[in-house]
Amino acid sequence: MEKSCSLLVHFDKGTPALANEIKEALEGNDVSAKIDAMKNAIMLLLNGETLPHLFITIVRYVLPSEDHTVQKLLLLYLEIIDKTDGKGRVLPEMILICQNLRNNLQHPNEYIRGVTLRFLCRLNEVEIIEPLIPSIMSNLEHRNPYVRRTGILAVMSIYKLPQGEQLLVDAPETIDRFLLTEQDPSAKRNAFLMLFNCAQDRAINYLLTNVDRVPDWGELMQMVVLELIRKVCRTNKGEKGKYIKIIISLLNAPSAAVVYECAGTLVSLSSAPTAIRAAASTYCQLLLSQSDNNVKLILLDRLNELKSSHKDIMVDMIMDVLRALSSPNLDIQRKTLDIVLELITPRNVNEVVLTLKKEVMKTQSGELEKNGEYRQILIQAIHSCAIKFPEVASTVVHLLMDFLGDNNVASAMDVVVFVREIIETNPKLRSIASHFLKLRVAFLTIKQCLGDLPFFSVSEEEEAADSTKKPQLTNSTTISSRKPVILADGTYATQSAASETAFSPLTVVQGSLATGNLRSLLLAGDFFLGAVIACTLTKLVLRLEEVQPSKIEVNKASTSALLIMVSILQLGQSSVLPHPIDNDSYDRIALCIRLLCNPGDAVRNIWLKSCHESFVQMLLDKQLRETEEIKAKAQISHLQPDDLIDFYHLKSRKGMSQLELEDEVQDDLKRATGEFVKDADDANKLNRIVQLTGFSDPVYAEAYVTVHQYDIVLDVTVINRTKQTLQNLCLELATMGDLKLVERPQNYTLGPESSKQIKANIKVSSTETGVIFGNIVYETSNVHERTVVVLNDIHIDIMDYISPAVCGDAAFKTMWAEFEWENKVAVNTIIMDEKEFIDHIIKSTNMKCLTAMSALEGDCGFLAANLYAKSVFGEDALVNVSIEKQADGKLNGYIRIRSKTQGIALSLGDKITLKQKGGS
Repeated sequence: MEKSCSLLVHFDKGTPALANEIKEALEGNDVSAKIDAMKNAIMLLLNGETLPHLFITIVRYVLPSEDHTVQKLLLLYLEIIDKTDGKGRVLPEMILICQNLRNNLQHPNEYIRGVTLRFLCRLNEVEIIEPLIPSIMSNLEHRNPYVRRTGILAVMSIYKLPQGEQLLVDAPETIDRFLLTEQDPSAKRNAFLMLFNCAQDRAINYLLTNVDRVPDWGELMQMVVLELIRKVCRTNKGEKGKYIKIIISLLNAPSAAVVYECAGTLVSLSSAPTAIRAAASTYCQLLLSQSDNNVKLILLDRLNELKSSHKDIMVDMIMDVLRALSSPNLDIQRKTLDIVLELITPRNVNEVVLTLKKEVMKTQSGELEKNGEYRQILIQAIHSCAIKFPEVASTVVHLLMDFLGDNNVASAMDVVVFVREIIETNPKLRSIASHFLKLRVAFLTIKQCLGDLPFFSVSEEEEAADSTKKPQLTNSTTISSRKPVILADGTYATQSAASETAFSPLTVVQGSLATGNLRSLLLAGDFFLGAVIACTLTKLVLRLEEVQPSKIEVNKASTSALLIMVSILQLGQSSVLPHPIDNDSYDRIALCIRLLCNPGDAVRNIWLKSCHESFVQMLLDKQLRETEEIKAKAQISHLQPDDLIDFYHLKSRKGMSQLELEDEVQDDLKRATGEFVKDADDANKLNRIVQLTGFSDPVYAEAYVTVHQYDIVLDVTVINRTKQTLQNLCLELATMGDLKLVERPQNYTLGPESSKQIKANIKVSSTETGVIFGNIVYETSNVHERTVVVLNDIHIDIMDYISPAVCGDAAFKTMWAEFEWENKVAVNTIIMDEKEFIDHIIKSTNMKCLTAMSALEGDCGFLAANLYAKSVFGEDALVNVSIEKQADGKLNGYIRIRSKTQGIALSLGDKITLKQKGGS
């Protein structure tokens, strides 16, 4: 087993100093050379060298030195050398050190005394410490506070040793008296800490005796008081009332650290509304007063925890939390809005929306770099408020309409989605949409943005045709032939065009860019937009027929719409643009033309009613998913039939404060609702036991694997199945992947047919499937050779690290485009039904399906769905499943996995490959 080490020094790689060189430098009179030599000696010892002959040289030439640096390095050297032999007995030459340490403890210089006392804090050899006890105790009365406070630490360390109570019989009593007279804050803190660790009853007695002076104590002392209160209240819950009063008094302390610890202690000890309200108010005050962004994020995490367990109290603090939006940091603003949106009620929604509107107006100033992103999350927050509380929608629609032309495309898209949804869910706002004048204005606006027709002249087409014969004269650039494309349904595709040529705006019609964005985009070749324009114009004409009795006006509008559609088709089939119109857009525009030429009631019903009903169904699905998520978050706990119910009204209230009464009520409520009872999942525990050796092996071993975020704990049970004693038994483990063993293995002696529990801690640094392997090595008394038993491998599953998560469609598409690691898995399964296959993949990968269930219904033979999960390390995992049913009934297609890191993409792909066939 490796030695424990209390010292860590940076060691530059290079040519190490030789022992002879160090010895020569130590024997010389040059102090700086001695300092360098001592440093080299310490570094060599820390890196595994022994240097056995150096000790006598140091005793002769370094011990007498009066230089402070040399003396400090001498103590570091003494700290790391072996002071005992193989049997644990102190080496005889260590007696030479005792006299020097005694002299240092009585040295006239305070620094020498202090560093020597600090050295004694890390000394475990009782034989060396015992002769020094009188000198150590005398330093508690030294005039310098540095010596006194290090002396107390030395007393505490010695008292904690196995034989410490015999060495320092009256230490607690001495420190107790010391506390009454000491004035230095640090020394008082160390003395109180010593009583807290070694004589808790005396610490409690001192605290309760001086309870009125606690607010005047120093910051360090107050922190130890809070730690003592937490420890005492966990062991004796009946007395926490008097300690909570101390915590309340410390909430006004000048130190931010003390105030933060007070709030955390209050929440952990009490559920009384007064205590929770005080803690929440404290967190909000710190949120405004602290300038460090990391501190603000930690405080928001604490408020988020309070929101989960005490939502009714946090609702009253919503405006205080909203003040955190004054921070320019986007992460802080986003986290603040996430908390606030779950605390909105009909009573406070108007205040919240008013604040959010003011923040939106501030983003127009352009002072901050990320105004566009901040405006986007504010618009999403207002959207959420308006959907939950439709009465505020009318107050925000007109404000947000100003941002429809925002430079931030994502922000403008959010406004469009918001307006579309809010008009559907709010009939009062929808009533104006069918008015004749509004329809006419909308029609004329589209015409104005498209500009004059046609989009090109015959002479321009001839010039474009000539230019194709002379490619060297054409102002164009060639773009990569393979380009990732995200389709409208969110699926991933690759363009198969041999090449794509992007023409500069000089080849389009003169003056086209000044006419409007729609014309510019059409002339750039965006024919999907052309299809959308055609559908919009068709619906406007059909709507106009319903509200306009004059056939002349309707025919004018219909003719204008047909002219625009035909012009778009001509543009798509001309040689002016680098590539022709795609088939889907062509068919869509042609359908619109046929519809306007031959309108019928059945077709009109499909376009005006069925499409609207599909949109309404989409909104209902969205609301249903949100409702299910809220229900899933709600913690449902029940009281067992035979549990004891303690009636609060029958209790004695004598001597109890209001806070204690509230705390008792809350505890009773928790017991009644079962919050104190957490049933363990025994079946799940059995699933985590891994057999490491066979039943016929001389040593049987099995491991219980516990995965907790960044740590894996292996609780290994080792059983000796032989009649012999196994000596130097060692569990040797090694890892593959991003796993790292924390400690070195120890040797054990295992008697005949006895067992041993061995724990091994492993650190995890990323979401990647890892493997733990190793063996058990032991010796027997009869055979001097070591016996090795190879263990079965333990596979750490990626499913232990990822959990289902939710993100918006826009965020999913953005991440899909940004993430560089992709793993493409071909579908190979015996499952015949598309929906059943998707459900199987979701269950196997522990992911969340972002595609609405209604979109997965039906029997068309095609299915595309997006899945999303998040790891404990904050990594995003995106999965797109695109499958098709073949003529023989089998499923065919691909599953694409994208992530920011390679590990999660590969591990998730391996998991899907293993599970997709339909096996367990």
